[in-house]
Amino acid sequence: MRALVIEDDPALQAQVVNFLSEEGFAVDSASDGEQGGYMAEEYPADVAIVDLGLPKGNGLDIIRRARAAGRKFPILILTARDGWQSKVEGLEAGADDYLVKPFHREELLARVRALLRRSGGWAQSKMESGPYVLDTAAKSVLADGKPVELTSFEYRVLEYLLTHAGKVISKSELTEHLYTEDEERDSNVIEVFIRRLRTKLDPDSQYNPITTLRGAGYRWDLPRA
Repeated sequence: MRALVIEDDPALQAQVVNFLSEEGFAVDSASDGEQGGYMAEEYPADVAIVDLGLPKGNGLDIIRRARAAGRKFPILILTARDGWQSKVEGLEAGADDYLVKPFHREELLARVRALLRRSGGWAQSKMESGPYVLDTAAKSVLADGKPVELTSFEYRVLEYLLTHAGKVISKSELTEHLYTEDEERDSNVIEVFIRRLRTKLDPDSQYNPITTLRGAGYRWDLPRA
């Protein structure tokens, strides 16, 4: 998953970026309203974490502009403003959740995971489809009740496909959501990850969970539990 963090406090921004990176997110970040607004409107993202008080603009304007531009990814407001009026204003601007500073790492991560699940139509941390169970909290995968060992990137590809089960995902979309702007990208590597996932998840070709659509991309084809 790819996250956008818009926070002007350098120490806090680094902290949040590190939290998310350690959890396997590709993370982009901005320190002011001008840069953050551009990234919120133009960069691919699965979730955004936005501070309200920013130089060169403010978080509410960023949220409103992103929504007006048709961006539908979930947005978590992260701010020191704890009054109910600020919460209402933020939610009405288009945010999906609100977390007041100071915060605990575990709560931030839990809220981000919950937003991502809901955006994909999943209600719980354990996403079940056919014989497979992906636990976003434990970052584990079971197939027929047995653990499947995946690399970090294999897990990220699987999580993205399963979160968007039934939707055709292009190689370019997967690439955009797995790598940050400053990372070297190679869409051909996606084919390698897909091949490895098929081998590990379905060695006997019994379930065929991932379908390749020539010229279009990949789709997780098993029904949700």
